[in-house]
Amino acid sequence: MSFIDSMDRSLFVFVNQTLSHPVLDRVMPWLSWNPLFFPILALVVGWMMVKQGRRGRLFAVMLGLVLVVSDAAVINPLRKTVQRPRPYVSMPEAKTLGGRTSSFSFPSSHTANWFAAAVVTACYWRRLGLLVGLGAMAVGFSRIYNGMHYPGDVMGGAILGSGVAGLGLCLGQWVWRTWGARMFPEWHRAVPSILDPPEKPKDALGGVGDGGRFRTDLYTRLAYLFIGVLLLVRWGYLAMGRNELSEDEAYQWLWSKHLALSYYSKPPMIAYAQWVGTSLFGDTELGVRFLAPALGAGLSVLVFRFMRSMVSPRAGWWVVLATAAMPLLGVGSVLLTIDPLSVFFWVGAMIAGWSLVNRPETSMRSWVLMGLCWAGGFLSKYTALFQLVCWGLFCVLHPPARRTLKDRGLLVALGILVLSTVPVLVWNAGHGWITVIHLHARAGLNETWKPTVRFLGDFVGGELALMNPVFLVVMLVAGWAAWKERRKDTFGLYLFCMGFPIFLGYWLYTLRARVQPNWIAPAVLPMVCLAVARLEPRWETVSRGVRRVIVGGFVFGLVAVVLLHETRLVSKIIGRPLPEGLDPLNRVRGWKELSRVVEEERVRLAAEGKPVLVIGGHYGTTSLLTFYTPEARRRVGSDPYIFFPVGDHPVNQFYFWEGYKKRVGVNAIFVQKVDSPEPAAEIILKQFETVTDLGMRAAVVRGQVVRRVQLFACRGLREGLE
Repeated sequence: MSFIDSMDRSLFVFVNQTLSHPVLDRVMPWLSWNPLFFPILALVVGWMMVKQGRRGRLFAVMLGLVLVVSDAAVINPLRKTVQRPRPYVSMPEAKTLGGRTSSFSFPSSHTANWFAAAVVTACYWRRLGLLVGLGAMAVGFSRIYNGMHYPGDVMGGAILGSGVAGLGLCLGQWVWRTWGARMFPEWHRAVPSILDPPEKPKDALGGVGDGGRFRTDLYTRLAYLFIGVLLLVRWGYLAMGRNELSEDEAYQWLWSKHLALSYYSKPPMIAYAQWVGTSLFGDTELGVRFLAPALGAGLSVLVFRFMRSMVSPRAGWWVVLATAAMPLLGVGSVLLTIDPLSVFFWVGAMIAGWSLVNRPETSMRSWVLMGLCWAGGFLSKYTALFQLVCWGLFCVLHPPARRTLKDRGLLVALGILVLSTVPVLVWNAGHGWITVIHLHARAGLNETWKPTVRFLGDFVGGELALMNPVFLVVMLVAGWAAWKERRKDTFGLYLFCMGFPIFLGYWLYTLRARVQPNWIAPAVLPMVCLAVARLEPRWETVSRGVRRVIVGGFVFGLVAVVLLHETRLVSKIIGRPLPEGLDPLNRVRGWKELSRVVEEERVRLAAEGKPVLVIGGHYGTTSLLTFYTPEARRRVGSDPYIFFPVGDHPVNQFYFWEGYKKRVGVNAIFVQKVDSPEPAAEIILKQFETVTDLGMRAAVVRGQVVRRVQLFACRGLREGLE
């Protein structure tokens, strides 16, 4: 042990044990964390933003940026690199107050964040910064006293936090002085220095509702800068591998390894989209999801240009910001499912369609573009065909638009759409029209309709959560107003027809069957555009209270989207992990750990001398085990050994691929996703000579159980499986 390590341990023992006192035992855990900390912090920062004007808002922005960069880009990566164990790992006699964690010790993130906050605060208010600095030292001392860190960890955190904050402030000042003057000259003239902003009675920075005080090109620059930065942030987030794949993503990744004209439940576009990403970046989370941020950025550009031309650049900026502040669209831009593709093509067809209505003469180019978007939408999600109904409804409600129904360009667009259906029809014709059968059952059409309201609450609650409660209310009010003024406001009527029929249709369908909240995804952006188109011209006449609620909706939505990307931040705020059933990211965690456990059992069973397969009881389990088992992922296209149970009728895409029925005599590990022990699935009991229960296994992430499965050792695959 080196002299420095010895001194570090001696100082730790002195603070942790020699200074131990009952009063300090109560005070020090409270200093490290208490339930009042984040509410008080939010109130103080909010008060500064309102009462301290420009200085307060710049302080809040710089504090947020510095803390995020310090914690995510410096402290956490350094802890994983150094991997210094916590004091209680090597010193069992250490007194720990507040629980033990599995994370590493150097440097102390609590101390780093507090010292970073002290430096930023001192930059704007010296005396307040001194007070925060004293608090930072107290927190650092508490981390040692509570047994969570060595003194060296705390000192390292203080140095790093202060250094990152100072460097970040200097870098921000340089960027603002260099690029701010070029991109945002009006703002730069009002605030030449972000570290020492001039005080004026009237704030020149503005915000969501700053009226027409700046040139319109400012909103264009702001929107494109925001879109570009957000695209890079999302790609960076995916490259970090913070979360694993979802069940559908892994399932459709398997489709991309078996490219076909269509698939059991979905059109083929998603498989080809994943094939593009994995061809570029390999079979990784980034490869699977690469196109999701690109589609999100492309969608933002489309709606910004559309709203800029039809309403104003400010309206376009609002829509771009709203898409980032809406969980359904924000989270959807980092997960590659069929929804990002469907929404992109729906909006593309909507914009092309409006150009046909809004011009005295139609353009064949616009017809072709709309046909291509219809085709792309159909090949992404079958509900894209509903857009034809939306188009027809608009033509019925707006007589001048009926001229487009007689245009030969409509035949061209429909012809392109019909051609896009050929691959799906050909595949289904060769596979017993299984997609039709599946969708018929999925929609509940194979059951007698018994009106019910038991699904209505789930639908409403889901939409409030995914669409941002404030935004949803504003959209519904705007939709009602647009309907009442449908004879005077053609643009509003068009946007209404492009979105509200889908939303209202699914809302009514809850009287028959369960509707998943994401099914209305194509309707969201037309509804957002409608709300902004009605609100933006009237913003200056809207009451102050309503404006504050709407601005609060933007702030709430942006915070919610950030937390949904990293729910561990919520755990830090509340001081304890989220309950297993309340953390939405648990569904994309723990699969690596579970795959490792299953692979160990497979190797153990293989020691008996026979080949051993893995069989997942659910399509998602099978797909994720394949992706996160390195050997299975390597062999997926040539010699797979992870399968879904072979049955006598199709229940998913696995039925149409070669299964394990010809591998007579082999053994297998059956993985059944359950919360408590149950007998093995009946189909497995029939297919193997003996099935032995190996017990429950749990996937544990950072000390929290995120998933449970039951494993079975299956021996002797029988002959004659159908």
